[in-house]
Amino acid sequence: MSRKYKFNDKNGVYFISFATVYWIDVFVRDCYFEAMISALNYCRENKGMKIYGYCIMPSHVHLLFQIEEKKILLMSFEI
Repeated sequence: MSRKYKFNDKNGVYFISFATVYWIDVFVRDCYFEAMISALNYCRENKGMKIYGYCIMPSHVHLLFQIEEKKILLMSFEI
């Protein structure tokens, strides 16, 4: 499986999943859960991310979204 996300269709809706290192249960703590929500909100409000759905699990995240500016969004999505 490729480790690099490929977003070739500007109008496409994408599904991605990402996990914490060693699948450690990070998002069970409110501060880290809130940091993820804040990062998603920032990308939605400032980076052209249209979120259709997400699921934040204790050790990983599933995200269904569409983007306008792929390079700008992916470089800025960090928590």
